[in-house]
Amino acid sequence: MIWLIGGLGLWVAAHFFKRVLPRQRAAMGNAGRGMVAILVVAGVISMVMGYRETDYVPLYDLPGWAWHLNNVLMLAAIFLMDAGRARGVVAAKIRHPMLLGVIVWAVSHLLVNGDVASLVLFGGLGLWAVIEMAVINRAQGPWVRPAKGPLLNDAKVAVLAIILYAAIVGVHYWLGYSVLAILN
Repeated sequence: MIWLIGGLGLWVAAHFFKRVLPRQRAAMGNAGRGMVAILVVAGVISMVMGYRETDYVPLYDLPGWAWHLNNVLMLAAIFLMDAGRARGVVAAKIRHPMLLGVIVWAVSHLLVNGDVASLVLFGGLGLWAVIEMAVINRAQGPWVRPAKGPLLNDAKVAVLAIILYAAIVGVHYWLGYSVLAILN
């Protein structure tokens, strides 16, 4: 569990560095970007190792329909992760689509993973995204909505999300995690 918590700590520290110490981060220039990237990658590796090595301690079980809801939410989360960069309709309606995608991703995983390690990992990353939104909102003030782009931009992201979702399902199966209720 220590690797999981440590990785989560690295992730949070790397992402908050720019918000908490903006002058120090700016003074580092491009070297700061590299350092943050290294910390994020190290955090992800540590979280994955810690999650896989932590003993399964069950907390709750949800009904079978939660698997279906999880899959729908995951598709939405993947879409939201890139919708902001698409400059379409969604980007003009949601201030933090990528962070909202992290929250949806976290909730969807908590629907089907009712153990302590999952609560720490997915709950921790979901909580980080909520706090990150609040910190950004406070630093930047009221949101100035961007101009609404064409719906076609969102449609392209939706197609990409479906393809990426299929790849993620494949990777989960390769790692030994059955993620589609119909294949369980």
